[in-house]
Amino acid sequence: MTSVLLTNSVLCCFRQPTLEWASKTLFEEIRASINNNDEEDRSFWRPVLPWGGVFTIKAGRKAISCIPLYVEVQLKNTCTIDGFLMILYVILRDNQGFHRELAVFLGKQFVEHFLYLMDSCEYTTVKMLWIWNRMSKRQYRSEIHRAALEIDLFGNEHENFTENLENLMSTTQESMCTNGGCPGRFQNFRKTTINIREQPKKKKNDDNSLSKRAKCLPNRCNGLREFSQRLFCHGPPPFVILNMQQWRSEDLSYVPYHLALCQHRYLLEGATLFNKQEHHYSAAFQIDGCWMHYDGLRSDNLILLNKPPELLLLSSLVYVRASDK
Repeated sequence: MTSVLLTNSVLCCFRQPTLEWASKTLFEEIRASINNNDEEDRSFWRPVLPWGGVFTIKAGRKAISCIPLYVEVQLKNTCTIDGFLMILYVILRDNQGFHRELAVFLGKQFVEHFLYLMDSCEYTTVKMLWIWNRMSKRQYRSEIHRAALEIDLFGNEHENFTENLENLMSTTQESMCTNGGCPGRFQNFRKTTINIREQPKKKKNDDNSLSKRAKCLPNRCNGLREFSQRLFCHGPPPFVILNMQQWRSEDLSYVPYHLALCQHRYLLEGATLFNKQEHHYSAAFQIDGCWMHYDGLRSDNLILLNKPPELLLLSSLVYVRASDK
């Protein structure tokens, strides 16, 4: 009963925000700071999405006898969602046409509230919005600790974030065996992640952009299986995420700055990085062609870089559809 009351209280905080937008959005402030930054001070003037957070929930009428009347939700190890939330915000603010498209997958209310909370610097509430609205209970650990609800997001950012965007990036590919007697002659293959393969002349493409033939091995018949071009199930998404933890460093000779996916061009706009020693994630993204590094654990956690980041500790690459840029 208590968990239900807490959940309803949190959701009430998201349903009816006061949409009185600030004169400048956070994105506009960051963009202005890039133009005004000198060589001596290249950090953003205030912290953005700091690590962790404490969210306070007021007990409802039915819980008036509960002690305490105000329940604290303490967040731990939030770096598994922080970097992606920062990149998602930049993508939405830098591409006005993406609001409507992402609303199909994330919900119109979510997109509006997410942007409002980020621009209002309500960073802990932003994280709670993602946790309660997008994540399932199995994706994090929660327990009562010292009269507070503690939510621990320790783990893998692909399990905590990317997995919740699978419908956005889902693709389908049909195949037909040339042997009319094949028991599984017509098949449809669906994927929820994007895979790439290296091409000649240092060009990257998706792994199934062109039709191809292969032996029909699963059914052990003598036919050839013809594969159609792979297509996005719901149309080309505004952005795609490549899970680079599936690659070994020796397998990837360079980082692709462009992708051709299902007849659409995507440009590299962001990345998340993983420090194995600290088991900590950070992120990098572009604004007006300039790279910025975000790390929620730093006091100056948003820093303008002199050059593109060294992408040696890649966890993810984030590509934005070029046609809407």
